[in-house]
Amino acid sequence: MLPLPRWNAYSKEWNANIKLLPHDRLLAATLIPLLPAWLKPNHVTVARMFLTPVVVYLLATANYGWGLTLFLFTGLTDALDGSLARVRRQITDWGTIFDPVADKLFIGSALVVIVIRYINFNLGMALLLAEAAIIVQGWYKVRHGRIEPANVWGKIKMVFEVAGVASLLVALWSGIDLWQDVSASTLAIALVFAIVTVLSRIR
Repeated sequence: MLPLPRWNAYSKEWNANIKLLPHDRLLAATLIPLLPAWLKPNHVTVARMFLTPVVVYLLATANYGWGLTLFLFTGLTDALDGSLARVRRQITDWGTIFDPVADKLFIGSALVVIVIRYINFNLGMALLLAEAAIIVQGWYKVRHGRIEPANVWGKIKMVFEVAGVASLLVALWSGIDLWQDVSASTLAIALVFAIVTVLSRIR
């Protein structure tokens, strides 16, 4: 098993072989230049961990207006920490391990609090089981001395999950049922990508 990586130990191998994704280039041209140099990707990951309980509280108390706003902001941090790490060449083993954990806590909490209740119990549970399987896979690989970043299927899955939950929050906030149908369809697509993610990590 690998020892728990240090917070600021940059990975020389990964930082030397970075390929920027389309959204990395977009953020590099817009938001990232506005961020101070002292702000590290791991700071953003930890911020997501701390914001998640606040999002859960707002959703649990049916404060859907502020809940939607903070949910979208917290979801943005998922894209931001990865892009920040790649653009500034600050990828760390710590971030590679704990960024997915922060994601699972964030989206898993939303699935438990509102998706299972308002969309479909079976769909919500299936997504939760897929997220749990991904965490177990990551833990198993770390136990055997391997650290693997999220693959493209996992990133697509997360986009659809955030979009699906956001659509549900719009429905609950506005009272427009159409958004609930959009949410159900989007989360169903997310489940497909979640299954693909699990299968793609088996090796």
